[in-house]
This record gives sequence, structure tokens and C-alpha cells, in this order.
Amino acid sequence: MTTPGFSPIRQILLKVHSRCNLACDHCYVYEGADQSWRSQPMTMSPAVAALAARRIAEHMRRHDLPWATVILHGGEPLLAGRDRLGEIVAAVRSAVPPGRTVDVSVQTNGLLLDDAYLDFFARQGIRVGVSLDGGEQANDRHRRYAHGGGSYRAVAQALALLSGRPDVYSGLLATVDLRNDPVEVYEELLRFRPPRIDFLLPHGNWTTPPPGRPAEQSQTPYGDWLVAVFDRWYGAGAPETRVRLFDSLVSLLLGGPTGSESVGLASIDLLTIETDGSIEQGDVLKTAGPGMAATGLHVADHSFDDALAHPALAARQAGLAALADECRQCPLVRVCGGGHYAHRYRAGSGFRHPSVFCADLARLIGHVRGRLYSDLRVGAAL
Repeated sequence: MTTPGFSPIRQILLKVHSRCNLACDHCYVYEGADQSWRSQPMTMSPAVAALAARRIAEHMRRHDLPWATVILHGGEPLLAGRDRLGEIVAAVRSAVPPGRTVDVSVQTNGLLLDDAYLDFFARQGIRVGVSLDGGEQANDRHRRYAHGGGSYRAVAQALALLSGRPDVYSGLLATVDLRNDPVEVYEELLRFRPPRIDFLLPHGNWTTPPPGRPAEQSQTPYGDWLVAVFDRWYGAGAPETRVRLFDSLVSLLLGGPTGSESVGLASIDLLTIETDGSIEQGDVLKTAGPGMAATGLHVADHSFDDALAHPALAARQAGLAALADECRQCPLVRVCGGGHYAHRYRAGSGFRHPSVFCADLARLIGHVRGRLYSDLRVGAAL
């Protein structure tokens, strides 16, 4: 039975490897304020994987969950190797009671993807997402090797293989950079036939603003960038791909659920398990400062319910009540949801603020609402 006032954990991000074979300068793990990755074991051990699997199964039984999602993450998760990844997935699935499902996915930079890995993922029933920021120039602004060379060409070769494997291909993740042309980025990503694209705003907050964020808060460069992509996507007629942020906004505007923690008022349902077994919140919170994602809990000694009772997670389960006064009074709040939790942070006063992207979100939501409602009125008149 669910703890009163809380929603159970349905997404578990397993940090199976804590190092990376790229040196992306916009990486929130290695370039962010929290450098705790340095003290993490390189790879999740079989013992920690077994403890994590036990906690996942325990939580599913306790809350009668028919399914849960496990995301293999890093660092670069493929550095763990096929044997270790197979052991971790087998440990989770063997621990879960019959009749319950664990969907497994992996988020990778794609550099190690080859036919052997794709066959492995197909056998294991693992979906694969790849991080790519656009065409060669756009991607290689940030996603580079330690020696400074760009990663695009190697990733493009991997995606040529992955795009022919609909049995495992889940989509692309791209971080927005205002210097890149938005429509060009979208169309470059379409070349790889992704089932879904996830556009992420760069992680920033009121203390450490995102790149190019103007001092004048009424300006909306990120909103304008996303509006351009939305109009290209929405105006295509037949859907060319799903875009997670846009799908979520359309659903919320029509009274449905969100599919993203970046918008909407749904309770957080994700936990991170580090390679040493530490239970943490979403690791994007590490952009706010050292220890911001930490709970002090460990899979050896604590359940996921213990994590849900932690004050930091409890605050993220409070929905509308946890938001700043300005947000609660805003007519867009049930769609915006205050924006991504990490983007609300201000040193000295915490997370009870509007998103640093507040004006951008308002610009995007207002535009999407206008396009959607206009089409609904036209349709109703026919």
C-alpha cells in the first residue's frame, strides 16, 4: 500500500558505470558543481546490483506495481561491458515476482554501439536511446573527446546501425544550444529516423544561469528556439517522430498526463542508485551544488519507502503546494508545473522559486496552446 501522500517509485536509474569516454563540456555529471563521481566505484558490482534488484522487487510487491522501468545510465553505461550489463539485468528480472514487468532501457553516447551490442540488447529486451545534439557542427560544439576532437562521425556510424533496428531503438536526446539553428537541428536528427526525440534545456538555475540567458527576464530565447521546432514538427502533417516535450504539453493542455518531469504537476517517481549502492534523487540536481541529490541512504540498509520519506523527496511529492507563490498564482501552472525542479534553485533559499526558464516556458506553452486550440475550433466548426 502506498505511503499516504506519496506516489511509489516507478523509474529506477541505475548508474552502472561512473566514467565516460567523452568529455562533453555541458555534462552535468563531470562539469557540474557536484564532483562526487570521483569517489564512486567505476562499475556497479554484482553485489550492489543484487541489492538494488531486491529493493526494486520489494517496492513493486509493497505497492502492487504491475511494472517498473530501469534505466541503465552512467557515465557511459556501455563501458561496463555486455557481460556485466547482462548480469545486472538478470539480477533485476529474476528478483521481480512473476506477473510483474520490468522495462529496461539504456542511455548511451553511442560510441561503443555495434552489431554485437545491438544483438545483445535485442536478446535482453533493452531499448536504446542515444545522445546527439544535431548535425556535426551542432553536436561537436560540446560532445567531444578529451583530446578535443568531435564525436559526431562515430555516433552517426552507430546510428546508421541503430536506425535499422526498430526492435531496440527508442530515440534521441538533444540538449538545446541557442547557437544552433533549431529547425536545422530537428531535421538533422530526423535523418536517423528516431522513434522519439527528447529536447532538453541546458541545466542552469538562478545562481548559475544557463548559457545565453538574458538579464531581462521577459526575453525568451529558449522559448523562441523551441517554438521554431514545434512549428516545424506540428506543421508536418503526418507525424515524423514523437517529441517528448511537445507530446507532454499537448496532453497537459487537453487535460491528460505528462510524460516528462520537466512539465506538469505529477509527483516525482524516479530514484537513482549510484555504482556504490547509494540511493539518490535525480542526478540532475547535482547541477545545483554538492550533495543536492544525496539522501544518505543505501540499498543495503534502506528501502525505497525510506527514500520517499526523506524530506527532499517529500518536497517533490507535494505538487502544487511545493511551488513558489508566483507559480501557484499563474494560470499556466498545471501545464508548466513550475518547470524542472533543478532549474528552480537559488543559493541561500533553495528550490521554492519559478524556473529560471519561466518566461521561456510561458512563451512555448502559450504558443502551443494557441496552435492547438485554433485547430480544435476549426475542427469543431466543420
